[in-house]
Amino acid sequence: SPFINNMEAVVSTQSTGELTTTLPVKQSLDTRLKNLINSHKVMLFMKGDPSEPRCGFSKTTVGILAEYKADYKTFDILSDNEVRQGLKTYSEWPTYPQLYVDGELIGGLDIIREMHEAGELGDIIK
Repeated sequence: SPFINNMEAVVSTQSTGELTTTLPVKQSLDTRLKNLINSHKVMLFMKGDPSEPRCGFSKTTVGILAEYKADYKTFDILSDNEVRQGLKTYSEWPTYPQLYVDGELIGGLDIIREMHEAGELGDIIK
């Protein structure tokens, strides 16, 4: 079947090392996303930046984090469409903002707000 022939082509390509030149965009984007997610203990992917959020959800999230005087870094997803689209797929989370702690997705505003109201957020982001 064509599927098996295609799989054989991929396997043989892997053994020659040519696969990395065949799929560089996907690999480099995944690597880039992992590096961004892990660039700080608490990482917020948002629209805009903390001093100038570009949507209400991002503004509310920044406000919640400010209550904890949290040490966090942000990435403006509006500045890079590849990251903006790629992170949705990578995280399997379709909306922004997205909060990561120690490289793990915590969630978006609804989850952040729930954890904040339940008194659970402070322990995670400290």
